Order: sequence, then structure tokens, then C-alpha cells
Amino acid sequence: MDVRVGDTLLMKKNHPCGENKFAVLRIGADFRIRCLGCGREMMLERVKVEKNIKKIIREE
Repeated sequence: MDVRVGDTLLMKKNHPCGENKFAVLRIGADFRIRCLGCGREMMLERVKVEKNIKKIIREE
């Protein structure tokens, strides 16, 4: 998948706060993403994140 730092990911599942949009902060073997609802940051494995992406929103 072509995910870049600064992209917004629309995920299949919601975060516990109810939001399903996340900002990409870091890419590598793991992704660091921030919930756009509550601001919580988390590190997740690349495979888990790519599996749960519904749509990539990119600001040109």
C-alpha cells in the first residue's frame, strides 16, 4: 500500500472514543498513528494497519 506520513486513514473499525480517522505520524515496520478524535497515539504493526484500512485520504 502507498501510505505516506501526513495521510489520514479511514479505518474499518472505530477507536474506543468513536472516531475512525487516524493521522499517520511514522512509517516503518510499525506505524505510529494518532486518533483524530481523542488525540491518542499508538504504535501498531504494519500488517495490522494495512489490513484494517478502508480508505486513504491524502491532502495534495
